[in-house]
Amino acid sequence: MSTIQAQRKTVRQLLDNTKYRIDFYQREYEWGRRNIEELLEDFEGKFLSAHDPDHERSEVRSYPRYFLGTIITVTESGQKHIVDGQQRLTTLTLLLLHIQHLGDGREGIADLKTLIFSESYGTKSFNIYVPERVDCMQELLDNGCFDASGHRDLSVRNLVSRYEDLQESFPDSLSGNSLPFFVDWLIDNVDLVEIEAYTDDDAFTIFETMNDRGVSLGPVDMLKGYLLANINSGDENTIHEKKTEANKVWKQRIVQLIDIAPKEDQNFFKIWLRAKYAQSTRERHKGAVNRDFENINRFHRWVRDEKQRLGLNTSQSFYEFVTKHFDRYAGHYLNMYSASTTLTKGSEEIYYNACNNFTLQFMLAMAPIQLDDDNDTVAEKIRIVTTFIDIYSARRILNFKWISYNTVQYAVFNLMKAIRNLDVIELRAHLREYLDRMDEKLDAASSFYLHGRNSGLVNYLLSRITAYVEQQSGMNTNFVTYTRGNGARFELEHIWADNYENHTDEFDSEDEFHRLRNYFGGLVLLPRGTNQSFGAAPYEDKVNHYVKENLLAASLNHKAYEKNPNFSNFLARSSLQFKPHAQFKRDDLMERQELYRQICEQIWNPDRLLAGN
Repeated sequence: MSTIQAQRKTVRQLLDNTKYRIDFYQREYEWGRRNIEELLEDFEGKFLSAHDPDHERSEVRSYPRYFLGTIITVTESGQKHIVDGQQRLTTLTLLLLHIQHLGDGREGIADLKTLIFSESYGTKSFNIYVPERVDCMQELLDNGCFDASGHRDLSVRNLVSRYEDLQESFPDSLSGNSLPFFVDWLIDNVDLVEIEAYTDDDAFTIFETMNDRGVSLGPVDMLKGYLLANINSGDENTIHEKKTEANKVWKQRIVQLIDIAPKEDQNFFKIWLRAKYAQSTRERHKGAVNRDFENINRFHRWVRDEKQRLGLNTSQSFYEFVTKHFDRYAGHYLNMYSASTTLTKGSEEIYYNACNNFTLQFMLAMAPIQLDDDNDTVAEKIRIVTTFIDIYSARRILNFKWISYNTVQYAVFNLMKAIRNLDVIELRAHLREYLDRMDEKLDAASSFYLHGRNSGLVNYLLSRITAYVEQQSGMNTNFVTYTRGNGARFELEHIWADNYENHTDEFDSEDEFHRLRNYFGGLVLLPRGTNQSFGAAPYEDKVNHYVKENLLAASLNHKAYEKNPNFSNFLARSSLQFKPHAQFKRDDLMERQELYRQICEQIWNPDRLLAGN
């Protein structure tokens, strides 16, 4: 007789020395960067609401608990299989891996290894077990990185991307002296409910029941019900007509939002309400409580609680909130979202920022837009803000500062409030002044280099630089030509081969050689296969092949300057110090580094905030 059991379990109880298989028919690991950011934000808020640096570790037992949801498992031949919940358990494992690396060499941090893998008869295997992911997980465990470029498995590529997101977005407030406390809280105060079946039929019946039957109203439906219910003034026909029109507008926009991606309607409401109405955000200290920014996660409740602030005080105001405010801002959001997925003339910066995973750009861009702005004004405000983000991001990257959600959220929130409802002239002046005040300047490109965690950002910068040089030289290429997923994959190519023996005349140590080898000016982009075939060759051989590649790489060879009037004209009007290099010694690399700095100054010139730039 089959039985079904449901039991609340902590992360420790669920994962400690317990193996789960994910069968081949399961969907891929699909979590995105936004899911990671929201999970970390929730964890940080719940933990910091109780944590005090003066606490004893034992006091963590009394900290508030966090419910992460339900998983469904089925046991066959003594082996547990995950029917529903692999996204959360996989993400938890990635988080535990990251924390394990953060805690290496530090005393007093709980050992998480048995929650990540188990060992039997000398054989180690991961607790969330998928054969295709083993090599990737092993590298993440051993080295904290894995090259998934060109990997055929979508889940593996996504695993690596989400692990990198965790590295970038993990809050500083949890990384220092608070880390041992947070680890205790995470593994013993975060709960899941495991529904355990003993046949596939039972497991899938539970899954279908939870997902297909008796589905409760979601937050978007509840918000709609509240807003339409308050359109209640006038005669019966008037009320009916207004509710019918509001419902039509609502349904049309919601369908458009859902067509973009699942739950994109919910994302829109969070972004819109934060952009236009949020006044406060949670502080990062003990006892801090959620404020507007966090409470808008439950936007259907927040709108009801803050109806006066939103001007919802008459039947007409509720009607216009749907038919004017919601309709207009949803349209702006849809246009920006489209430009974030396809490089669009006049809106290129939106695409660039999306490629950089600057997930707060829609919120910041929506802040200055007023309800009655005409389309040209809206487009110009969005251009100004997204251009600012583009310049702001480049400066931070070149100064070795992250642009992840957690690292910029507080600054962006305050800036959002400062530019809310500004006109075009005020907006342009405020953002230009902000850039002028920034400590991070583009001259940092003079000492910028590739290191273990910024390869994606270096690839991004080189894609922008390469596309800029070619477009300014009249070539029919653009940024998309050199970004991932567009035909041939372009990779970072070191101009110097990894061979210290070829450079002993210029370097006293191998460490110094490797440091300079990773300098920005010592890198170009090449297609994946070409990069691999050139890798070990000396420069004198490679430079003859570079002339056949993109113009930035080809410019190392004197032939790129011959019978190329468009390139020559670009050099004349830009005053960039391009030159061929018959050899590539230390001085050549530093000249190239200076050239890249000059190009950065032109691409990310703050004068672009002005109209027509």
